[in-house]
Amino acid sequence: MKKIVLMGILIGGVVFNGTAQSKGSLGQNDPKAKTVLDGVSKKFKTLKTVVANFVLKVEGANNSVSDSKKGTVYLKGSKYKVTMEGQEMISDNKTSWTYAKDVNEVTINNVDQNSGALTPAKLFTNFYDKDFLYRLEGESTEKGKVLQNIEMTPTDKSKNIFKVLVSVDKKNQNISKMKVFEKNGNHYTYEITNFSPNAKVDDATFTFDAKKYPGVEVVDLR
Repeated sequence: MKKIVLMGILIGGVVFNGTAQSKGSLGQNDPKAKTVLDGVSKKFKTLKTVVANFVLKVEGANNSVSDSKKGTVYLKGSKYKVTMEGQEMISDNKTSWTYAKDVNEVTINNVDQNSGALTPAKLFTNFYDKDFLYRLEGESTEKGKVLQNIEMTPTDKSKNIFKVLVSVDKKNQNISKMKVFEKNGNHYTYEITNFSPNAKVDDATFTFDAKKYPGVEVVDLR
């Protein structure tokens, strides 16, 4: 899976930015799951900013852990920044910057407001409501938290992802964990280790300042 898609899925695991809807002719969603997702959505809409730390665990087809990375997500309205080890993805909702530390290169693009791409700002608005079915799989207890587990499956069976498991902290109505299953057998687990609502986040966070990256190569595709 490409780095950008990985980080995009992560944001979906942190917050729901829209309201879960029924699928009509495509199938029937679980009303209990809808209640959970709507609760997360309602709470998020009251927040001015979010800063969340996470751990990404990558597992191969044999369930052996092949990689583990830490990262941080910053959200402010439609603006976002995702940092992982050696990677950054930034958007002020007009321009996006994707930075790769290993080659010291940043790629700049215009944000296409009509695009169906899986950006952090869009993932759980049009993407989620239009492309997935969901059902509540029950509750579990992990690290002292009661989690409500929801299984999501894409209506388009040609997608590389065939299932996503989202675990919601029942008490705080925040996303605690998200596991993505690919058809090739790979699994990606995102666990939120710290969630800070309404943290102070400057608007400068959501732009790329080349002066802070000496010698950076700029690939401007605008």
